[in-house]
Amino acid sequence: MVRLPLSPAELARGQRLGALLRRARGSRSMPDVASAAGVSPETLRKIETGRIATPSFATIAAVAGVVGLSLDAVWAEVVAAPAATAPTAPAPPDHDPAAASLEHAPAAASLDEVAATAS
Repeated sequence: MVRLPLSPAELARGQRLGALLRRARGSRSMPDVASAAGVSPETLRKIETGRIATPSFATIAAVAGVVGLSLDAVWAEVVAAPAATAPTAPAPPDHDPAAASLEHAPAAASLDEVAATAS
């Protein structure tokens, strides 16, 4: 199965998740938390640094439980998009009715010519 590249939003969620777990770990060592959660220290490091942006639910639940976070707290942090990084819709293009009529002028002239020759 081919895995599609992650979107910027997915990468941002992974970074928020990693930062949350790192803050919750506090002064506990990474190997201790990883061992208690049943994951490798390398996996925990990758999650905390955002290199694994979409870890499995079981991994998130295990690490969150070890560091004392509820899944509700994890979910609230992960889905909360900071205002500074919230996507914005592009501005609509300027609409100039005069320009629009010029764009269609050749087609209109052609239709008039066709109508004149058809009669």
